[in-house]
Amino acid sequence: MSTPNPRIMYLLLRRDLLTELKWPLGALITQAAHAATAVLWENRTDDDVLKYMEELDTMRKVTLQVDSKEALESLAEKLRAAGVAHKLWVEQPENIPVCIAVKPMEKSNVHPHLKHLKLFA
Repeated sequence: MSTPNPRIMYLLLRRDLLTELKWPLGALITQAAHAATAVLWENRTDDDVLKYMEELDTMRKVTLQVDSKEALESLAEKLRAAGVAHKLWVEQPENIPVCIAVKPMEKSNVHPHLKHLKLFA
């Protein structure tokens, strides 16, 4: 049965790392996994996260693309200002911002902040 307002984790991943900086696809997938794990851990007692994890076999994630480091950092600031919990994953020791994982929450609470982004392709 489809939920009209499902809990979703959004991953916002820099496309330029693949296209311009020629990072391997596997490295990007790993970075997104790091960000997703970190946001779940940092919010592990949050009701939305607990409910999201209860639906382990049907959890939803959507990966959207961001064009650049500057766009990713700007989006992180906008989410922070709007009170949207997230984790900006910065690869160390290189100090490269790679991905934002938004804390799982009902789609209606976060989609307005992300609707301008395209699916990562």
